[in-house]
Order: sequence, then structure tokens, then C-alpha cells
Amino acid sequence: MNGFRIPVGDWVTTIVDFITLHLGGFFDVISTVFGGLYDAVDFALSAPPFWVILLVIVGISVFAKGWRFGIAVAVGLGLIAGLNQWGNAMDTLALTLVAAFVAVVISVPIGIWAARSDTVSAVLKPILDFLQTMPVFVYLIPAIILFGIGAVPGIVASIAFAMAPGVRFTELGIRGVDKEVIEAGHAFGSSPGRILLQIQLPLARPTIMAGINQVIMLSLSMVVIASMVGADGLGKDIIQALSRIDVGLGAEAGLSVVILAIILDRLTASLGGSRPGLRRLFFPNRAPKNSIVDESIEHTPRSPEATPAVPSAA
Repeated sequence: MNGFRIPVGDWVTTIVDFITLHLGGFFDVISTVFGGLYDAVDFALSAPPFWVILLVIVGISVFAKGWRFGIAVAVGLGLIAGLNQWGNAMDTLALTLVAAFVAVVISVPIGIWAARSDTVSAVLKPILDFLQTMPVFVYLIPAIILFGIGAVPGIVASIAFAMAPGVRFTELGIRGVDKEVIEAGHAFGSSPGRILLQIQLPLARPTIMAGINQVIMLSLSMVVIASMVGADGLGKDIIQALSRIDVGLGAEAGLSVVILAIILDRLTASLGGSRPGLRRLFFPNRAPKNSIVDESIEHTPRSPEATPAVPSAA
């Protein structure tokens, strides 16, 4: 086999050079949009005094999971501020929110499409396997070539790395809906869109939210790694600690990442769990009037055992 080599690397280099030469304007637009989103979110998190953002996050936490979790969040965020990592934490949070938002917007519709088409599902499966098994550092290479240095390549790499679970969990949740419930919707003459919105998505919500939770967690982990390409945040301090062998700085930045991860994990879990809170805000418990659920209840025959006996007159 000496001298034999498949020039995959040369082919990839040629493709990337072609894309860079002919689609540079397209990637400039993407860079502008993502950069603008990040700047807006980062400004909203960094411009106010830290106690304002702390109170907002604590309020959301209390609404989502109760006072005990709110107190724990206040202590955790206070610790981040005490470690002088508040600015870096907000930069990391902004990157995570933007990357996770874009990844969810892309992955959930693709997951719905895959759930409704076996062909699409079969085509996507090897692609998703490829995305999930690719080493995380490899995502940074095309991101740097196409978008340069800074926050944008970190966001793009995070999106590519984190979107696979969103697609898989969305498809799994919709395919797991009981077929009899869907057939009941067809029996009442409901359109496919109404069945999707009022039957499949509500019943698949816990599974979809588990996927979104994974998207956010993977975005956070990738955003830290993305600091290697110039993205601001806690990852920059972690990389500095590695290069200087500064155990103290690494411990402070790492602890701040852990606190952010726990807060984001618990808040997103409240959307998919049975406890009311954020779930009630985004997913109201009561079905809309004249919905498929109401029609099913009205037209479902009652069994003789369920019919109360009418006492006879003496």
C-alpha cells in the first residue's frame, strides 16, 4: 500500500476554496446576522447592572421551579459575581442562547419533516451520525475558514455540533404518538396541519423538550471550546489557565460554567416536565375551544358501566 493514498483532504480543500471564492457574499450575510444577534443579546445581558440580570434570572427560576430553586440560583449567580466572572459568564450565556436558538429553529422543523417521511429519515440518519461522531475541534476548521475569527465561527460550530439531538428527539417524539389518536383526528375531518399542531406536537412535547435540553447543553460545551477561535467568555479564561497552568483561574472559570449549565438544564427541564411553571407560559394546559380534544370528548360514547343509574319511582 506504499504510495497509495485517497486524496480526500485535497478534495475537501478544493471544495472549501470554491465555496469561499463564489459564496463569500452569502457567508458575509450569515456572519452579519449572527454577529448582530450575538451583539444584541450580549448587550442586553451585559449593559444593566449585574443585580438586575440576577433578579430577572432568579424570578424566572422561581416561576419555573419554586422558591428553593430560586434561592439556589441566586446563590450560584452571586458566586459567579463574587469570582469576578460575571462579564465572561454573560458572554458565554449570550453565545449559548444564540447558538441554541438557531439550532432549535433549524432542527425541530427538520425533525418534523423526518417524522412525516421515511425517505427523509433514512437520508438524515447517516448525516446525523456523522455530525455526532465528528470530533468537536474539527467543527472549528471550516468555521474559521468561512467566517474568520471571533464569536460568529464559535456560534456556527456550536450550531452544527448541537443540532443533531434536536432533530432526533423531535422525530422520536412525533413518531411515538399513538396512531389511534391520530386516526381519531382524521375521523373528525381535521387537516394534517391541525393534527400536527393540536395532537402530535403537544403529545410529543416532553420528548422534544428533552432534545432542546440536549441542544442547549451541547451548545454550552461547544461555546467554551469555541473560545479557541477568539470567542469571548468563560472558555477564554479556561484556555488561559491551561496555557499558564493556572489552577486557580481554571477552577473559577470551570465552576462558573458548571453553575450556568445547571441553571439552564433545570429551566429547560421545567418546560418538558409535569410541574407547572414555564410550561404553563409556553404550553397552556387548556385546549382551545372547539379543538380536536373537545370534539373527541363530546362524540366519545359512554360505556354502560359509566352511565349512572337512574332511580326508579316508588
